Amino acid sequence: MTKHILTAVFSASGVTRKVGKAISDIAGTDLYEILPKEPYTAADLNWLSKKSRSSIEMNDPSSRPEIAENDLDISSYDTVIIGYPIWWGLAPRIIETFLESYDFSGKTIIPFCTSGGSGIGRSDIELHKNVSPDVRWEKGVQINLPNEKTIRKQLGSILEQES
Repeated sequence: MTKHILTAVFSASGVTRKVGKAISDIAGTDLYEILPKEPYTAADLNWLSKKSRSSIEMNDPSSRPEIAENDLDISSYDTVIIGYPIWWGLAPRIIETFLESYDFSGKTIIPFCTSGGSGIGRSDIELHKNVSPDVRWEKGVQINLPNEKTIRKQLGSILEQES
């Protein structure tokens, strides 16, 4: 039986989108972009400003930025690869919005991050609280480039198990 896999990504600058698209192409998954209802501006993403939107969201653990569309039929997928940039050592709050918007019961989640300066850290583990306890989590990986060799090295064995 072939499992159905979704690659869902949030990308503020385009890097995570490129990596997610490459993963989707290599693994033959469907691709879904998690888009904020209110797009982020350059000023919103200024991590040096404590008054920027991203700084305010990341400093408030209860912040849940709205997603533009919540019409994804998650029920048809067995596995969901979730990609995000690292913000303040964590996944952006919109990833928590995404995870809390759907029922991932019985599914496998494979997180990956992109980052210019830090690794995945505990960002993937922190997301466990946002879903049902019967979700199977794979260890998160960092993939910064849409390079097939790197993607196969980081996700190859996991994806082979899922197909």
